[in-house]
Amino acid sequence: MSPLKRNIGLLAACQALLLTNGVSLIAINGLMGYALAADKRLATLPVTTYVIGSALTTLPASFFMKHFGRRAGFMLGSLLGLLGALLSAYAVSVQNFWLLCAGTLLAGAYNAFGLQYRFAAADAAPPDWKSKAISLTLAGGILGGVLGPETGKLTRNLLEPPFMASYAVLALFALISLLLASRLQMPPATPLELADTTPERPIRQIARQPAFIVAVLAAVCGYGMMNLLMTATPLAMDVCRLPFNDTAFVLEWHVIGMFAPSFFTGSLIKRFGVVQILLAGSALMLACTAIALSGVTLMHFWWALVLLGIGWNFLYIGGTTLLTETYHASEKAKVQGGNDFLVFATQGVSSLSAGAVLIDSGWSALVTFALPLILITTLASVWLLWLRRRQPVT
Repeated sequence: MSPLKRNIGLLAACQALLLTNGVSLIAINGLMGYALAADKRLATLPVTTYVIGSALTTLPASFFMKHFGRRAGFMLGSLLGLLGALLSAYAVSVQNFWLLCAGTLLAGAYNAFGLQYRFAAADAAPPDWKSKAISLTLAGGILGGVLGPETGKLTRNLLEPPFMASYAVLALFALISLLLASRLQMPPATPLELADTTPERPIRQIARQPAFIVAVLAAVCGYGMMNLLMTATPLAMDVCRLPFNDTAFVLEWHVIGMFAPSFFTGSLIKRFGVVQILLAGSALMLACTAIALSGVTLMHFWWALVLLGIGWNFLYIGGTTLLTETYHASEKAKVQGGNDFLVFATQGVSSLSAGAVLIDSGWSALVTFALPLILITTLASVWLLWLRRRQPVT
């Protein structure tokens, strides 16, 4: 097996375990937060601390890898995930809401390191294969999409109190991720990177590029809306008296929708262009909101969350591919880290808002809350498409 295929396989497996962790936490954190919080409006705070942990760690994770390498960074991230899962299991055992938030904060740091899997794949691939390498790595999330909700279902009542075993199993998954990351053999800097003597530009100058603006908006919109609705869905379905098995079913298909298209998203980008894929992602997000606003049956939640997942895939992979066009090799760490920081800052706002808006105003108000961000991203993508048709720009 070639080193590229071996590394992509390991990165995809690590991505699967990362998503198992993330989806499991989405499925159970809101419910545990509701059970433990004195103020029920803080039910999604454990989800928010997960996002905050990611936001606070994105830039340090990027610069750690710049100095110590991808493998060391991924191993450190998995270790943080292991500690976070163990602390969360202990928090459930003693019924302590704030310890649970601390555990999910560490789990968020694991996620921040894991988000670099896609950039590691892009670094290892030749230029004409970058979008495909990103797609195949993210495709590992399909396994996580199935394992995450199933883990919650199978381990929910395995130990008392409920869900304590769920967090303990996530510690085992993080340990496996650490072992897999230790087997990575990431290539050294390419001759082109070593020869790159281009002076680093200020981030303000990089951020003025139309492609950068649209890339970040796509990632922010995709992750912000996905996180808002995905965080609230378990609580909303519980309010609608739908059983937890139905919630797990919806979340499984949502994550399959997020990652199954990854097998061909890269090819679609090569054939139709990255901006066209971003526009398709925005259209799918709008279709998701239309279905979510039309009813609250199991199939309304299912269709809305599947379309949400596919829309996220197009926006996220398209945005990541577009972002790689906006920086020189010497600027990689700060641009990648800055992009992910903005994504998680948006996620922090959306996840914290989800519980309060859902409890105070209901599901329909929550869905409507996401519409302006989708429309802004759509207009920005149209603007970039217009610019590129007038003249080649980045």
